[in-house]
Amino acid sequence: MDTVLVKEYRADILECVHNGHICIVNEQGKVEAYAGDPDYVAFTRSSAKPMQAIPSIRGGLADHYGLSDEEIAIMTASHRAEQAHVEVLERFARKAGISEAYMVCASSWPLDEGNKETLLRGGGDKSKWYHNCSGKHYGMLAYCQMAGYPLAGYDRPEHPLQQEILRTVAYLAGLAPGDVKLGTDGCGLPVFAMPLRALATAYMKLACPDLIEDEPTRKAVIRITKAMHAAPYMVAGKHKVDTLLLEDPNIVAKGGFKGVYCFGLKKERLGISFKISDGSEEEWGWITESILEQIGYGSKATIERLKAAFPKELCNDESLQVGRVETEFKLFRA
Repeated sequence: MDTVLVKEYRADILECVHNGHICIVNEQGKVEAYAGDPDYVAFTRSSAKPMQAIPSIRGGLADHYGLSDEEIAIMTASHRAEQAHVEVLERFARKAGISEAYMVCASSWPLDEGNKETLLRGGGDKSKWYHNCSGKHYGMLAYCQMAGYPLAGYDRPEHPLQQEILRTVAYLAGLAPGDVKLGTDGCGLPVFAMPLRALATAYMKLACPDLIEDEPTRKAVIRITKAMHAAPYMVAGKHKVDTLLLEDPNIVAKGGFKGVYCFGLKKERLGISFKISDGSEEEWGWITESILEQIGYGSKATIERLKAAFPKELCNDESLQVGRVETEFKLFRA
């Protein structure tokens, strides 16, 4: 059974309740604390992006094309197509020379309202570059070109790249590849379903790569997470939870669509994953803040950044307070 994570009140009347599940694992992959069901099976959605980038970086993509930290970070991103994101994508494209037409993600408007308005006023149109998963797709295509894999069909589960990714995700999660269930993500690529404890285990290893026995995979994780910390803005954008958490060098974090969020803590050697049952994302900041406070996280600056970005006073369009948020869950120690 799920448990209440967040309640939203308007005029002291309960308006919304968001239930879900939380799992925290230690460096042995054992559940240390939880709320709801730590074995709840969830799709990773975009939280898998740092793992999906591993085969490419492990295979030498960054050195082959001379990629910067920003260009590596954009491969892990759910970006907003802010102008800075688009410029990095275009720079990556100049290095690899692959047409955007090969990307299976749909042409989209920027999620960033400012850039979208600029495009509309200038007579611009949708583009695959503006899709929030375009960095992941382009990185995969660049690796296929380098490795001699076919570009066509790179999105199919049987493609050699996707098989590499599946084995890598399973390895980090402590699962056999056959135990990872597959679906199709919104961007057209395979997406993985696994218990929250397995997803938390993967993030614990992303934060603590010394626990990864395979040396090429360990080195790839170090390079990817270094890039995410060097260019946190590339991973999401302004006022986004991913970017705010990655500004803390002790945290490796990435969220996914439909309410899944994951982060790993280096010094504490913990992996954390949670899933909001109704698929909402607005509650990520509040839930993450409460988790960090409940485990006694040492960086007050990170917690204060979250509080500033996601106040618990709910305001209307005129910035007048009309309600409040309460985080309801208490972590149980396993």
